[in-house]
Amino acid sequence: MHRFRRSQGVERQQLKWVAYAAVITLAVFLLPASSGRKPLEIAKNVVTLAVPLAAGIAILRYHLYDIDLLISRSLVYGATSAAIAATFYVGLVALQQLLRPFTAGSDLAVAASTLVCFALFQPIRRRVQDAVDRRFYRARYDAARTIDEFADRLRDQVDLDPLRADLLDAVRTAMAPSHASLWLRRRAR
Repeated sequence: MHRFRRSQGVERQQLKWVAYAAVITLAVFLLPASSGRKPLEIAKNVVTLAVPLAAGIAILRYHLYDIDLLISRSLVYGATSAAIAATFYVGLVALQQLLRPFTAGSDLAVAASTLVCFALFQPIRRRVQDAVDRRFYRARYDAARTIDEFADRLRDQVDLDPLRADLLDAVRTAMAPSHASLWLRRRAR
C-alpha cells in the first residue's frame, strides 16, 4: 500500500491493474462455497485468470518491471553461460587428452580450463551483448555507434566551427530531435 501511495503516473497504472484483479479474485474466492451452484464455479474459474491477465496488460501497456530489460539480460546471460559451458567442456576434454602423459590423472586440466573460462567471461559477454543490441535494440546500437564515431572525430579537431557542425550532426543522427542548436559563449580577450 505504501508503494501505491508514493507511486505516480505509469507506475500507479501498473499497480492499479494488478491490485484491481487481486481484489476481484479475493472477493470471488471469499464467497461461500456451495457445491450445487454452477455459475459460481464458472465465475471462480474465470476470475483465476484475472491476475495473470492484469499482469500481462500492465507488462505490455505500461512496461511493468521493464520486461524488455529482463528479456535482454536473459538472452545475454543465457547465451554467455552456454558459450562458457561449451568452452569449459571443450577445454577440459582437450587439456585432459593433451596433459594425460605428463600429469597422470591430476586435476591440472580442470584448473586450467576454469581459469581460461574465467578470463573469457567478459569478452564473451560483451560480444553477446553487442549481438543482442544489434539484433533487438537497433536504435540504441546505432546511437552508440554514432557517438563513438563522433568521439573519434573529436580527438582530431581543434577548430570550433567544424566541431560544432559535427556535434549537431551526431545529435541529429543519434537522437533525431525536431530541432537542435548549440550556443557557445565567446571568451573575453
